[in-house]
Amino acid sequence: MLTISAFARRAGLTPSALRFYDDCGVLTPARVDEVTGYRYYREDQVERAVRLRELRAAGLPLAQVTTVLDGPPAQARAVLEAHRRRLREDFRAASEAVGRLLPGPARLAGLDLASAIRQVAPAAGAPLDFVLIEADGDEVHVVATDRYRLAMRVLRPVHGGTGRFVVPARELAALGPWFARQDEVTLDDTTLPLVDETFPDYRAVLDALPVPEQRVVVDRVALRDALPATGPAELVLGPDRLTVGGTTVPAITGDDLRIGFDPAVLGAALEAGVGPDVLLEFAGPLRVTRVRSADQGSFTTLVMPVALGPAVPGSPTAAPRADR
Repeated sequence: MLTISAFARRAGLTPSALRFYDDCGVLTPARVDEVTGYRYYREDQVERAVRLRELRAAGLPLAQVTTVLDGPPAQARAVLEAHRRRLREDFRAASEAVGRLLPGPARLAGLDLASAIRQVAPAAGAPLDFVLIEADGDEVHVVATDRYRLAMRVLRPVHGGTGRFVVPARELAALGPWFARQDEVTLDDTTLPLVDETFPDYRAVLDALPVPEQRVVVDRVALRDALPATGPAELVLGPDRLTVGGTTVPAITGDDLRIGFDPAVLGAALEAGVGPDVLLEFAGPLRVTRVRSADQGSFTTLVMPVALGPAVPGSPTAAPRADR
């Protein structure tokens, strides 16, 4: 048994916090001395106390902490996902408020903006042949979509500010080399060739994304090179491997999954990545997939899978037919 002081040190909490959590019924001691009133805890309660500390550090209301600690895993996940969405919304509102108070437009490092354009612009396509550059205080989002995929890079500005700029993708790409030669680039209508177009609500798309069921880390170039030139690219996942057609690519993965993609769309997402590895986040065989640079988590491409024909019995691959 541990005294309250010893338990507090092990859990990273204060004795007063432990008394409070006892009064709330969230973390009760294993025994309370009837004469002295001293509280004693078991060694196996340390893990619960640490999780409680982390949940409170994350700002989770105490009324929901017990749901996460004691409820079914699915319910706990739902509570945490809802809390994360609230935190994002609060952070966004606060960032926008700070940005409105900062004088002048946002400024970015020229190389950062040029790099983001190179990664994001290829995702633009008719009828959405433009790129959104959105500054909201301490972040700048560079976003493009052709409705089959969505690419986004998040940048940290040299100087915060606010602004929303819709720019033709071709003209923006042509400006990339010039941006790369500048120490800083000011985001305003004198620097960017603007168009009067409405960009889709990409934030709503991101907020509505399903929770990934499986994450896979794979060699980015090896996967890109294994994609077929035409027809659907059928990915078959197994323990620590990913098979594309007849090519097996080493991967860090878990459960089995069979999923198809338009090779041109997935290939472009892989080509735009940075670093040797790519992180794929799957939510199911027909639900949107996240493609993220493993060395640059701020760059994300969303790719829609395609429907595959039935798998051939005894074969790891399926019939090569797909429909969007």
